[in-house]
Amino acid sequence: MSGCEIAMHPRLHPALARRFSPVRFDPQGTASSAQVDVWLDAARKAPAAGNSQPWMIIMVNLAHVLIEGTTDWECSEFSRYDLGQAVAHMSIQGLAVGLDAHQFRAFGREAVAAEFGVPSDWKVASMTAFGVAAHAAGGVAAPGNSRERATIRDITWARI
Repeated sequence: MSGCEIAMHPRLHPALARRFSPVRFDPQGTASSAQVDVWLDAARKAPAAGNSQPWMIIMVNLAHVLIEGTTDWECSEFSRYDLGQAVAHMSIQGLAVGLDAHQFRAFGREAVAAEFGVPSDWKVASMTAFGVAAHAAGGVAAPGNSRERATIRDITWARI
């Protein structure tokens, strides 16, 4: 019951293929209020453990801000954020080729680390199951399985 048809010759979704991290932004290139609403809507539709959505967004136009100098990127305090980004990209790519994703945290992290020999300085954080959904969205009642999401106002701390 996937929302997508399984692709016979899967390719990386064009939006993911052209994505990159620019180091500078054109200060004249601004987003409309409608575009910001769509970004916030995409954020609120993201998977959240138990549908808790334990975060808020501060949306500000800071195109003039730039990171200057060198930074030690080896061990990042943003590793869990980066993990979330990676899984989000995998989830969207999965949809593009007909696979659904279910992200979850209800599993034995220590047992997984032991089974796969994860080094002690690494932390097992989450799991994601990919496959073809056996039911329609909202078709199975289960804790944390609601399609309800917080409103855009509820997930936005500030918008300037």
